[in-house]
Amino acid sequence: MTKPHPNEHSVLVLQGGGALGAYQAGAFAELAKAGCAPEWVAGISIGAINAAIICGNPPEARAAKLDAFWSGITSSAALSHMFSFVPDRHMFGELASASVVAMGVPGFFKPRLPALAFMPGGLASMTSFYDTAPLADTLREVVDFDYLNTHGPRLSVGAVHVSTGNFAYFDSATQRIGPEHIMASGALPPGFPPVEIDGHWYWDGGLVSNTPLQYIMEQADGEPLCVFQIDLFSAHGDLPGTMAEVQQREKDIRFSSRTRLTTDRYRQLNGLSMAAERLWAKLPKELQDDPDLAFIRAATPDCPITLVHLIHRKEDFEGATKDYEFSRLSMLQHWAAGENDVKKTFSHKDWKRRTVAKTGLQIFDLTRDDA
Repeated sequence: MTKPHPNEHSVLVLQGGGALGAYQAGAFAELAKAGCAPEWVAGISIGAINAAIICGNPPEARAAKLDAFWSGITSSAALSHMFSFVPDRHMFGELASASVVAMGVPGFFKPRLPALAFMPGGLASMTSFYDTAPLADTLREVVDFDYLNTHGPRLSVGAVHVSTGNFAYFDSATQRIGPEHIMASGALPPGFPPVEIDGHWYWDGGLVSNTPLQYIMEQADGEPLCVFQIDLFSAHGDLPGTMAEVQQREKDIRFSSRTRLTTDRYRQLNGLSMAAERLWAKLPKELQDDPDLAFIRAATPDCPITLVHLIHRKEDFEGATKDYEFSRLSMLQHWAAGENDVKKTFSHKDWKRRTVAKTGLQIFDLTRDDA
């Protein structure tokens, strides 16, 4: 089989990761070709933007709208095309990301007046180095928010309340979603300013958790789920040998670890629930209704979950600035990598022979070289 079983509900979980988000777009485009139509999409930061584009367009237009977004923000991204003469691929990426720092990304963010920072009290009056107003206009161009809130798949995006530090989810199942909710999920300080929603201010959800997987696990109930977890940072990596490699490895660990943590926690809770089920069957009838035992039996969702890892693996040309290197060249490479990982997963023998479990958690991570 090359797609989720008809009895499964398909879910996309999209991690944050800036420019690496083109990998998610490519992965989704290939999933769509295979007939995977998500019923629920959850995202953080750039994952929230990709998620909104998917949920805010009819199925036949989703891949094209993702392409329009990524082509638009990389069309002339901070003059990176000027560095095409640089023969070294790594150096090209470093120069391209440096130009983003200086000039921003078209249709996404632009630097505030540089002179302001050097004026007396200038920095004290700033809450971000960049203005994200261009993103609001872009979102309205590539997302039909009326469709999103009335006909699109369920959308959940995470953000952090600035004053309390608490994590919050904006969910189309319970409220109307607008551009401000998507921008709040991607408002990473100090680069981007906080976003106000109903009198409260929010920052990027990645400050607390860079993946919405835990939210999916906690909300899941009922029918079997096939969850495609599309990550932009890999928890696995080599021991760094230079300061540049240290910076990149630190970023990978910081922004990827929640996926493994959540998966391991769910697996442990599932084992606890199954043990409680076995214990329940051994008890005399008068003890089977014990409320403490019922609480343990309900430690995990009452539905089987298949979790498919699609993880952007570090490429040789990438450096510590890979999440804000918005060149067209890198976008196309990341997009292609996402497509290829979906093809590799669906052609793998373990995927082809899988069955929908009646309980518990199945995990597929089939794009590693040793898979």
